[in-house]
Amino acid sequence: MHFEQSDLLKTLPKQFFASLVAKVNAKIASGADVINLGQGNPDLPTPDYIVKAMQNATANSADHKYALFRGELRFKEAIAEFYLSEYGVHIDPKTEVAILAGSKIGLVELPWALMNPGETLLLPNPGYPDYLSGAALGKVNYETLPLEPSNDFLINYEAISAQQAKRAKFLYMNYPNNPTGAVATPEFYEQTVSFANQHEVGILSDFAYGAIGFDGHKPLSFLQTPGAKDVGIETYTFSKTFNMAGWRVGFAVGNADMIEALNLIQDHLFVSIFPAIQDAAIEALQNTVARQKAVTELSQTYENRRNAFIAAVREFHWEPYVPQGAFYVLMPVPKGYTSTSFADLLLEEANVAVADAAGFGSEGQGYVRIGLTIDEKRLVEAAERIGKLDIFNPDN
Repeated sequence: MHFEQSDLLKTLPKQFFASLVAKVNAKIASGADVINLGQGNPDLPTPDYIVKAMQNATANSADHKYALFRGELRFKEAIAEFYLSEYGVHIDPKTEVAILAGSKIGLVELPWALMNPGETLLLPNPGYPDYLSGAALGKVNYETLPLEPSNDFLINYEAISAQQAKRAKFLYMNYPNNPTGAVATPEFYEQTVSFANQHEVGILSDFAYGAIGFDGHKPLSFLQTPGAKDVGIETYTFSKTFNMAGWRVGFAVGNADMIEALNLIQDHLFVSIFPAIQDAAIEALQNTVARQKAVTELSQTYENRRNAFIAAVREFHWEPYVPQGAFYVLMPVPKGYTSTSFADLLLEEANVAVADAAGFGSEGQGYVRIGLTIDEKRLVEAAERIGKLDIFNPDN
């Protein structure tokens, strides 16, 4: 028998990261020594204090049972304490927290939970490709907002027409930003709250890289802005802050109506996440001394890698957009190439894999994204391989 996929599945966008991985793996299978700068998967281990907490929790028989549908209250209380101590934001653990098996789930669920088919979602361009998956699954329309280097890759609210603002029901933003590494300012977040109130548009702040800031600057939480909790929520993941990508744990905090909608849809999709993971996540947040040490070391590691890579590419006059957060460097494509053709060239001729930034949206055309998720030595080696290409040595 043959079973046809549903019409809904046929509307899903091509999975960008799956395609990238397949292309890189094929090159590796040929025997090539590929330096993979295309991934956003942290290479460092989960801090030991969290691993030990997980080991202890798995031995606790109470954690072997079903979790509470909406997550353990003790975890929600730890999240509220974390947001208060870290950002000065008061969160009600009972009504303003949704536990997520990774923040991607919240990003994809929101259109199902809070929008009706045909309504409009505003998305950043370039932006995380799986935002489009949520729009497709929710059967909602989406319109993109260009992030331009002239505006430090911040959303330009003055460029949004009155008609577009009227159509919009929700808007996604992501700072520190993937793929650009741009960070938000207090003034930008104030503009966001003003726009949301003026046009009755809900806001989702994707704060996946919230712990990773450079040059002495700590990334701002959107919810630190006066009035932000009235208009939106923020999603947070342990994947980047604590190198827990495979653990699949995160949360959303903020507006109680939006949180209730996410909790309700999850009542029908999941039975929360393994309680032992929740207990380990509590320790990750509540062990303040260990947490601050781990986060400080993490940001410094990525900053050192950023600096080493940028210094290496500047040797052959390849000038980056210098990121202030996250763990990516956005690099311009040389004249005569598209993002795709240049990424293919690097893989084929230099054995260096990068992410084609056009995969993040049309405004990513003209750039490739470099992931800082390998050690400094290999980053510099990758830059040296690229620098030897004829395109950077026109006199050869």
